[in-house]
Amino acid sequence: MFLETGPDGAPVLLLAHGAGAPMDSPFMETMAAALATRDLRTLRFEFAYMAGRRVDGKKRPPDRMPKLEAAFRETYDAAKESAPGAAVFIGGKSMGGRVASMLADDLKPAGVICLGYPFHPPGKPEKLRTEHLKALATPALILQGERDPFGKREEIPGFGLAPSIQVTFAPDGDHDLKPRKKSGYSHEQNIEAAADAIAAFMKASA
Repeated sequence: MFLETGPDGAPVLLLAHGAGAPMDSPFMETMAAALATRDLRTLRFEFAYMAGRRVDGKKRPPDRMPKLEAAFRETYDAAKESAPGAAVFIGGKSMGGRVASMLADDLKPAGVICLGYPFHPPGKPEKLRTEHLKALATPALILQGERDPFGKREEIPGFGLAPSIQVTFAPDGDHDLKPRKKSGYSHEQNIEAAADAIAAFMKASA
């Protein structure tokens, strides 16, 4: 069920993938490896529609939110059973982080971590996905690229996010935290900085 990275007994991050890429995408692999070097354990999993691609190779759209939430709940229970005594956090890349944030106050994990939160569809800033974030009680960390088309840095202050939410920005980063070459930053630097922020957040909340 899980793709596990990192040492046993360490704080756990249950990490869901985004809408279009699997749990072993280059971004997910790189982030899990970076967290492992910081003594954190990552459990990655796939929603049913994405797992189905591995069977027949056919692309499918994401399942509807109720099905995604049900799958995340079930997986969270399994994650807790697999890590007795360890602090368990939930999160995900883009869509996966959105699902985690919607369930956080109900599941009551140690915290929630979103990698590139999809505040709105690209080019449609009026279609916000932020209502539940205004009252979120669970400690949360959002890692956002400064120029992410799903929510740029200059937009974030207007979203009215709850005080429980910390937002850390990747300089010149896109939805994968990747900067442009002319920026003077590298993707590796942004990933490492994001991993540092996640490690600090998890170790403070565990």
